Amino acid sequence: MEILLVEDNKAISKGLMYSLEQNGYKVTLCESAEQAINTVSKGFDLFIFDITLPDGSGFELFEEFHRLCDAPAIFLTALDDEDSIVKGFELGADDYITKPFSTRELLARIKRVTRDISKRNKSEFGDISIDFEKKVVKKNGVYVELTALEYKIFSMLAQNAGKVVTRDIILERIWDIAGNYVEDNTLTVYIKRIRKKLGTDIIKTVKGLGYKLEV
Repeated sequence: MEILLVEDNKAISKGLMYSLEQNGYKVTLCESAEQAINTVSKGFDLFIFDITLPDGSGFELFEEFHRLCDAPAIFLTALDDEDSIVKGFELGADDYITKPFSTRELLARIKRVTRDISKRNKSEFGDISIDFEKKVVKKNGVYVELTALEYKIFSMLAQNAGKVVTRDIILERIWDIAGNYVEDNTLTVYIKRIRKKLGTDIIKTVKGLGYKLEV
C-alpha cells in the first residue's frame, strides 16, 4: 500500500515514516500543500493530512484531492476542537486523529479504514457488477472490455450511484489519466460507448449537469 503523508513537522514525519515503512507501507512525504498537489497524480492508496500547513489549509488540500482521487484519507492534526473535527468528517474524511497520538493507534486506524474500504470494493447494479480493487466490470458474470478511460468514468459513476456527477468533475479526473485534455464532446462519445458495451441504460444524462448511475 502506498501512502501520501502531508506533514510539515520534521520530528513527527520522520518517526511516522519509519513506523509505517516498518509495517510494510510505502510512504511519500510532502511538507507543503504545493508539494502535495504536484505529487498526487502519481496515485496513492491512502492520504494522511495535517491540517495546519505552511502554505495553506489541509482542509482545502483535502477538497482538491477529493475531487481528483478516490483514495481514503485521514486527518492527523493538533486541531482538536469540535468544529474542526466535524468539518473534517463533513468534507468526507475517513478518520480524524488528534495530536498527540500513538503510532499503534494510527496503525490500527489505517487498518480499519482500509478494511472498510475493501468491503466497499464491489458493487452490483442489476446484472452489472464492478470490482474496484481488480478494476473489472462484468455483465451477467461475463467480463466487459472497457478501456482505461471508460473504466474510470464508469467507476466514478458507480462509486457515486444515485448521485449526479458533473461533466466538469469527470473531465478533470480523466484528464490525469489521459495525460492531455479531454474535450466535452469526447466525453459524450465515451458515455455512449460505455452504454453500448454494458448493454444497459442505467447511466442517465442529467441535462445541463452531467450523468447519474441509477440504482
